[in-house]
Amino acid sequence: MHDRPHGEAPARALPYHEDPAPGSGTLPARAWWAESDAARLSLNGTWAFRLAPTAEGTGSAFLADDPAATASWDRIAVPGHWVLQGHGAPAYTGVAYLFPVDPPRMPDENPTGDHRRVFDLPEGWPADGETVLRFEGVDSCARVWLNGQELGTFQGSRLPHEFAVGHLLRKSGNVLAVRVHQWSAGSYLEDQDMWWLPGIFRDVTLLHRPDRAPADFFVHAGYDHTTGTGTLRVDCDVPGRVTVPELGLDLATGEEATAPVEPWTAETPRRYDGELVTAGERVPLRIGFRTVRIEDGLLKVNGRRILFRGVNRHEFHPETGRTVDLETMREDVLLMKRHNINAVRTSHYPPHPAFLDLCDEYGLWVIDECDLETHGFCWMPDWRGNPVADERWTPALIDRAQRMVERDKNRPSVVIWSLGNECGTGAGLSAMAAWIRERDPSRPVQYEHDLEYPDSDIFSRMYTPHDEVERIGRREEEPLADPELDTHRRSLPFLLVEYAHAMGNGPGGLSEYQRLFETYERLQGGFVWEWIDHGLAKRTPDGRVYYGYGGDFDEDYHDGNFVCDGLLFPDRTPSPGLIEYKKVIEPVRITGDPDAGTVTVANGHDFAGTGHLAFTWTYEVEGRRIAAGDLAVPPLAPGERAELPLPPAPDGAPPGEAVWTVHARLADRTPWAEAGHEVAWGQLTAVPRPAPVPPPGPAQAPRRDGGRITLGPGVFDATTGRLRSLAGVDLTEGPRLDIFRAPTDNDRGMHWEADAQVSVHWERIGLHRARHRTDAVELTDDALTIRTRVAPNSRDLALVTVYRWTAGEDGALRLTVGVTPEGDWPCPLPRLGLLLGLPAAYGSVTWYGGGPGEAYPDTRAASRLGRYGMTVDELQTPYVRPQENGARADVRWAELRTADGTGLRVTAGPDPFWFTARRWTTGQLDAAEHTPDLEPGDTVWVNLDHAQHGIGTQSCGPAPLPRYHLTAAPAEFGVEFRALSGG
Repeated sequence: MHDRPHGEAPARALPYHEDPAPGSGTLPARAWWAESDAARLSLNGTWAFRLAPTAEGTGSAFLADDPAATASWDRIAVPGHWVLQGHGAPAYTGVAYLFPVDPPRMPDENPTGDHRRVFDLPEGWPADGETVLRFEGVDSCARVWLNGQELGTFQGSRLPHEFAVGHLLRKSGNVLAVRVHQWSAGSYLEDQDMWWLPGIFRDVTLLHRPDRAPADFFVHAGYDHTTGTGTLRVDCDVPGRVTVPELGLDLATGEEATAPVEPWTAETPRRYDGELVTAGERVPLRIGFRTVRIEDGLLKVNGRRILFRGVNRHEFHPETGRTVDLETMREDVLLMKRHNINAVRTSHYPPHPAFLDLCDEYGLWVIDECDLETHGFCWMPDWRGNPVADERWTPALIDRAQRMVERDKNRPSVVIWSLGNECGTGAGLSAMAAWIRERDPSRPVQYEHDLEYPDSDIFSRMYTPHDEVERIGRREEEPLADPELDTHRRSLPFLLVEYAHAMGNGPGGLSEYQRLFETYERLQGGFVWEWIDHGLAKRTPDGRVYYGYGGDFDEDYHDGNFVCDGLLFPDRTPSPGLIEYKKVIEPVRITGDPDAGTVTVANGHDFAGTGHLAFTWTYEVEGRRIAAGDLAVPPLAPGERAELPLPPAPDGAPPGEAVWTVHARLADRTPWAEAGHEVAWGQLTAVPRPAPVPPPGPAQAPRRDGGRITLGPGVFDATTGRLRSLAGVDLTEGPRLDIFRAPTDNDRGMHWEADAQVSVHWERIGLHRARHRTDAVELTDDALTIRTRVAPNSRDLALVTVYRWTAGEDGALRLTVGVTPEGDWPCPLPRLGLLLGLPAAYGSVTWYGGGPGEAYPDTRAASRLGRYGMTVDELQTPYVRPQENGARADVRWAELRTADGTGLRVTAGPDPFWFTARRWTTGQLDAAEHTPDLEPGDTVWVNLDHAQHGIGTQSCGPAPLPRYHLTAAPAEFGVEFRALSGG
């Protein structure tokens, strides 16, 4: 008799890399500490490497002691990713798995990298106790041998794994062999929005563990804000003593003691040096006292509600991927601190432990997130097959939670544990939450992707529109069907764990979100998505660096530049979005009433006073400094404000628009910035911009001469009315109405919601191919009037545009433009203004208006009024995928000059304009896929815009708020042109 139907293959055990179990042979998870008096040996460096196409690897030859076994193999750096070192290629998807979804199975095509390192023990390596081999991170599954003996296997790419190896070590010629599979059962749990990058990408270390040394310890350091005391207890698996000399503490492990302390916060990261001493090891401790609780529906630290001004941070380097060195980690933290960021969500896995060390040291709140995301199952009906709802995976889920919590439990910076990201719902998540709460009840647990929040202590959402966020702040959100669950959710504090998708030009709407956070105490801030563009460095044939994204590495499936959505460019240059965010979240607000002669300073810190800041003022007229001085601001506790008198306006100041700027700067050097670093600023208008002065003397009359019309310094085409030259300078393009911009990533919108993409509407109605028709060229005694119709193809839509040119005796040429829309416009306009083409020599720009960086209607908080100078090339923002960029807001006047000083001055009419200048057309900018695609031409294209459509964050979030929509409506605006002589 057969036990199975005829013809069915017998069942076979799954290979280890397809087993949902977390692995075999590894030691229990434990805390991480960077220093002790125990010996350690880094095994980072150059390893022998060979890539095989299947999970079989290269066979067993690389296990042998024989050096010839891998003599012909390639060499790669460990830590590192083999796909970034010439073996295979990286691939990017945001949601989709790059293998058939049949959990836990994998296809036969499974790139597998065999790694081998031969090492000697240092002289005097201790013979007692145990030695542990530690891997900080291997993507995605590893099988490990030492001196021919298999140690075991493991999954969980961004988590540590250790093996006991003391019995296998020899003084010299140790052969460490590691087989790494790109795909494994663990890959189903690691569908984070990032590059797929296999390899041994974090440190490999040999750690001596002396007899009676701790295997693990847990530092409990709470703070009582009512008494100002801290309570310390260090639990350890072996007996020992804990000393904190500064506090006069000397206590046994497991013993509790209380003493007056200064608490640890992200603003005041006070730590105390201590030491854990056992019979086998001395471990330095850096202890931060703080208490995290949810009380009265609010998340509080040390008794106070805190406000997260956060970012989501992936580990990334443009050359080495997720292998990030310590100095780059430090650079990240310093950049965050210098841009007023106070919190990090470690999306979507625990970072290298050294990064958390830096967060402890410099002061950042941390949501530590488990290495878990199953987003690709969202394509299946009801998330069919989702591992978090499949009990076979529960041991792996709990293992991942354990390895995160045990490793990072002694970090004062970690204030929230996150179960993971975008995993749907399932009992496996509940099992993780239960284990975490049992092990560490001192921190709340957060998970966003189950809207009933059975396992979360925090109500968290992603990309929620402003109006809904406000309803949540008022606790007036739409109720859940289950009254008990609804009551639970309404009792929770609210976090936007992702918002303001920082992809390309943007994000817009940050100021409005921040006002909500600061208005409603339930809204405890959010985390911008995300910190850095994941552009991988590529080079043109002539050596220029640019950055690749999905599709640039011959992937057969990818999600394009959706991986470039950060506040930093790949080389860690701050983007305009980061400069904007710094201003929006500044912890000191400076406002005032110039008419009353007062300025108001409000301290928005959660814990710090203003004693570390020095306040100064400047008084400028037309962007030129007239006077400056110190502003005496009394010490302000958190939440306090002071209204102070401004100094009298300086005597003898020249006429013109006058502005006070008040600065809050660091009074002294800090660990993260030098003295004088600007933390916050505010501007107050002392004297408003004067109204435009009418031209002196009688208006000049235009004169027709054959095919030309002359008016003042301008020469026009008699047929079209286009300005062809100004004061002898030939123009590539005379000023004409321009309504299109190269769509931003946010204009392009969410690719899964095509109807919501404003750029789709622009292209459907052909705004990028608008045609201009001249209906009349009219000469009168005082003006030249050109009547035109600007319209896209195949539509009955149009903008009837009237240009009225005038000139007086002062040498200026003035233009007033009137626009009247026709038809039923189905979408906002991208821009409304004038396009002017100048010769390429006009490459130097000076302007008085907003700056120094770019700004758009809903990204202009950081734009401050002043006088600035740059080249045309410096005005460009090098987004990884080129798009509309570089506009300067509120421009009163702008000058473009040649090297000999000759030039053109453009002065605003009644309203300031948006100024943009570049060496390529909008069409060329729109067509470019990477920065090297933009080749400078022989024209400087200048946009003088009356209005721009907002930016928003619709690449993965809300569109611009309605107030920032550029609706087609009647408009009138004007500018003045004046030639400038050289010298």
